[in-house]
Amino acid sequence: METVQKNDFVEIEFNGIANNQIFDTTNKEEAKKIGLDADVKPLIISIGNDMIIKGFDEYLPGKEIQKKYTLVLSQEKAFGKRNPSMIKTMPIKVFLEKDMYPSPGMTIQLDNYIAKILSVSGGRVIVDFNNPLAGKEVTYEFEIKRKVEDIKEKINALQEFFFREKYDFEIKDKKVLLKNKKPDPKEPLGEKKLNFLIEIYKKKFHEIIDFDFEIDETAEKKKAEKIEEKTDKIEEKQQ
Repeated sequence: METVQKNDFVEIEFNGIANNQIFDTTNKEEAKKIGLDADVKPLIISIGNDMIIKGFDEYLPGKEIQKKYTLVLSQEKAFGKRNPSMIKTMPIKVFLEKDMYPSPGMTIQLDNYIAKILSVSGGRVIVDFNNPLAGKEVTYEFEIKRKVEDIKEKINALQEFFFREKYDFEIKDKKVLLKNKKPDPKEPLGEKKLNFLIEIYKKKFHEIIDFDFEIDETAEKKKAEKIEEKTDKIEEKQQ
């Protein structure tokens, strides 16, 4: 049976389990039960490139395709030990200014962290910023469905994981030319978002697939020419 090695791209299905409950899954039916997004699907990763938690990642080399495995990870190999310094006391006004009304047991997102409210008293809120799975043994039931060989599928997998979205692209020589798109109106970086993402991740992408990621300047030039053409027509009508 074929096995997988470090740097291989693979499609994997799994259930992540802690305290006998599924906390993460690629199975749509299981996802619905725990309230995860309906757009759940098998995960495509590059082994050994930090696309899943370290203990799981380290276990994959040498494993067979289309064979079911069960992996038990200690807290150290999973999400780490609980850190007392991650429990903070904060003034309640910090929450009220964000239209949040904290109560014990509530889970919130604060400054890009998932946090749990431990107590509220006298204008002070005790908040736990530890990962909810910190300090717990976790189990992964998984199956590597296939190796991913298609370069376009690999590129899209990298975009989905690191960018959290996909851009159209062309491949030329050893370059991936990404085409910019109209940004979400709420996006603070606007059309510069793609430049920002490429600058952050281009080195990582090159290490993984040995391709250079760049913005498609030809597409950008055509876009600029269209804008200029429309502007000229408007000016002609106004004359």
